Amino acid sequence: MTFEVRLPRLAESISDAVLVEWLKPDGALVEVDEPIATLETDKAAVEIAAEQRGVLRHARAVQERLQVGDVLARIEDGAGAPASATPARAASPAPVPAATPAPASMPPAAPARAASAPPAPPAPAPAPAAAAAPEAPPLSPAVRRLVEEHAIDPAKVAGSGKGGRLLKEDVLREIERGQAAPAPSAGPPAGVTPAAPPAPAPAAPSRGAEEADRIVPMSTIRLRIAERLVRAQHTAAILTTFNEIDMSAVLELRARYREDFERRHGVRLGFMSFFARASILALQEFPELNAEIRGTDIVYHPRVHLGIAVQTERGLVVPVVRAADRLAFAAIEREIARLAERARGQALSLDELSGGTFTISNGGVYGSLMSTPILNPPQSGILGMHKIEKRPVAVSDQVAIRSMMYVALSYDHRIVDGEQAVTFLVRVKERVEDPERMLLEV
Repeated sequence: MTFEVRLPRLAESISDAVLVEWLKPDGALVEVDEPIATLETDKAAVEIAAEQRGVLRHARAVQERLQVGDVLARIEDGAGAPASATPARAASPAPVPAATPAPASMPPAAPARAASAPPAPPAPAPAPAAAAAPEAPPLSPAVRRLVEEHAIDPAKVAGSGKGGRLLKEDVLREIERGQAAPAPSAGPPAGVTPAAPPAPAPAAPSRGAEEADRIVPMSTIRLRIAERLVRAQHTAAILTTFNEIDMSAVLELRARYREDFERRHGVRLGFMSFFARASILALQEFPELNAEIRGTDIVYHPRVHLGIAVQTERGLVVPVVRAADRLAFAAIEREIARLAERARGQALSLDELSGGTFTISNGGVYGSLMSTPILNPPQSGILGMHKIEKRPVAVSDQVAIRSMMYVALSYDHRIVDGEQAVTFLVRVKERVEDPERMLLEV
């Protein structure tokens, strides 16, 4: 009996995927729920697991694009391919062929002297088979490109990812270490005359190799990110409004309660949760920023599914805090931390990446002072946070040095009016500058 492994419906908005890696070779024995392949969609890399036990037969090649319902592989009943070559069956000794006369040109063989010939030494016992090394975790496409370009043996690099998985950062550290301290070349063995040095290579032309272009194919996720951003620019009327926030009260509050908060809730008290909570309360006042356009209709979402932009080695991903409007402050912080960790470990599920209704992006962690974030379709609003910087500002008609942050709200002008967008950002500013307002929900 043969079972067909087909590409399932991975998410509501995803209809195709690219096969980027086979995790099990053709002919291997696989168990139920054992990962057999990695596919890449426009949102994440997804592992496909076997639904029954049997022998895996590949039906598609790596880098081939599949549509929902296409056959990815087949699983047949059987024992699968053996791990090593099957030993030959023992056979009876072959009969000795009759002697043939030697050619005339060959001298006669010397007579055997059985009495003086020593007995043949016994054949050495075969060495025991070495224990099979544990299978290394599969490499991501980015890591595979690096180890191939720099001729690095991945087995000699310690992986810091989950289950010893090799991450891009591990390979980059190995590359830097090799450049900083190259291994000295070994001299020739004793008694061996070193070979003459090779003739010098001809001089390179003025436009040397260091000026050559490096061409790298775009990953599926990068292609889809590009498509979505261009589509957002072409289909939405995007405007951006700016404001600035005095972060002094939040900084003082964090300094006062950081240790108690972490000890009680088991998570670090960051800035994102303050902006998340302030945005949730402002969205209740301006539901247009938590809505989307479908055809000629405006769909207002009853819950706030908050997207949090996270940068990973595979690009920018936006995991979603589900029903963030129902979560307490500490629960929002815990969920943001959990999703960010899963994003960097490439462990996000498609459900964790789908269904966002409003997004927050923090470019300040990279030093950005101001930017105009692009909408994440089909959402109608995205809040951009930026770097906290001390600046002189007027406070009660006096010049004071305060920790200030520029914030930006990009919105779809087809749904959201300018007044609504500006007032939304003012509400976020008021609550962050006076955090007690969020506790009282005023």
